Amino acid sequence: MCKDCGCSITDHTHEHHHDHSHDHHAAHETLHHNPQLNDTKTIKVITKILDKNNHEAGHNRSHFDSHGVLAINLMSSPGSGKTTLLEKIADLAAFKFGVIEGDLETTRDADRIKAKGIPAYQIQTGSACHLDAFMVHKGLHDMPMETIDVCFIENVGNLVCPASYDVGSHLNIVLVSIPEGGDKIEKYPVMFRQADLLLITKTDLLPYFDYDIEHEKKEARKIKPNVDILEINSKDDESIKRVIEWIEFKRKMRN
Repeated sequence: MCKDCGCSITDHTHEHHHDHSHDHHAAHETLHHNPQLNDTKTIKVITKILDKNNHEAGHNRSHFDSHGVLAINLMSSPGSGKTTLLEKIADLAAFKFGVIEGDLETTRDADRIKAKGIPAYQIQTGSACHLDAFMVHKGLHDMPMETIDVCFIENVGNLVCPASYDVGSHLNIVLVSIPEGGDKIEKYPVMFRQADLLLITKTDLLPYFDYDIEHEKKEARKIKPNVDILEINSKDDESIKRVIEWIEFKRKMRN
């Protein structure tokens, strides 16, 4: 979790009175093993923030559950293909979905999704490099929950902070693209440890980069042995259909 970007010292004053039983330990484990956070007072403050966030995340999850909506958090570096993936899913999937978009500025990604006829709510985080449960909660009430099957939460492009903040999703999909190079999984293990599905994107660019996909798959499974992994590129509809099939399978498992 970040120490100096500002998001780790932003407290929330929202009132909420919803109980939940969904426990999350990953963020707290990361916090207590972070050598940069050796001040006891700082740890206590950030722990309080994470506890409040996790409580709100549980409320978000309950809200999704009450409407039978599967919530999926998309995380990656900027430019790895999250929005493009959603556009392709809009073209090919049978299920209906909405998108909660997170970016520091602009409504460009939400505008792209809306152009596909998909409901989208844009969150502009300002200086915060991740979404949190409180931000996502605001977007819930702009989603047509009665008419969608899946809600995608497209997190801010960042391989660090989003992994530490539960937003109330049921599943996490993490994307890593060929042009990013073959060291991101090893360098950012916290992010990839959260992945239920790892998407290696832009595979059509493999001939132009020194990237060993099989090695990266092994590294991912060292971090999380049971992670599912798919290779995709936006020009190959069959690869996108495999992602859709994975989502459909997860939906059926929850029903």
